[in-house]
Amino acid sequence: MSQSATMVSDSDRSPESLPAVLNRLPDISGSITECSPRTQQEIDLLLLAVEALQLGASENMLSTVKKLELEGIIPHRVGLWRIRCSNPWRRSYTRDYLALNEAKALVILISDRAKELMVLIRQLLVVQQQMNAKKLPLDNHFRLSEYLERFRAHFKSRMNPRRTKVSLLLASEAELNDLAMSLLEKLLFCTGTKGMERLWFSLFDGEV
Repeated sequence: MSQSATMVSDSDRSPESLPAVLNRLPDISGSITECSPRTQQEIDLLLLAVEALQLGASENMLSTVKKLELEGIIPHRVGLWRIRCSNPWRRSYTRDYLALNEAKALVILISDRAKELMVLIRQLLVVQQQMNAKKLPLDNHFRLSEYLERFRAHFKSRMNPRRTKVSLLLASEAELNDLAMSLLEKLLFCTGTKGMERLWFSLFDGEV
């Protein structure tokens, strides 16, 4: 894979210019220097789930970037949008590849936001179990319905319906709901002990 000219590679940054918080995640062994499209897609979808959990989530993400001192990699809103557009499912797909430090920054951001929202995430997953046990539609619960509705709206507005998998998901509200709930499980997973590190390594399963 060749790094796009529009992306700033890790080698173009001096060690002093990289945020120290990136040291919370280990480097990937082997010759991997950038992320696969699958990894980029997974990271963006997790961020999409975070956005669907609360109003004003985008502003909260930017505040978290500042708190974690990640501005060296995510300098502003446009910078965040640009690296998220490496997701090949996006309408605005840029065909760029995420450098590992960009992916680290996003995973750290996801983990921090998930911890802030952990109580809500747990509540929604418990409600899902209760609704499934009663064989009731998930949209019958107001708070869960709110999350699912936002997620579907974000997915529909940002993802490219010409992609086969995207079109299949858009054609089935139940499958899109399943995707939204599976992402909540992954967000909860990364709030546990060493959860962020386990999420990080899981993104590269089969690639190392």
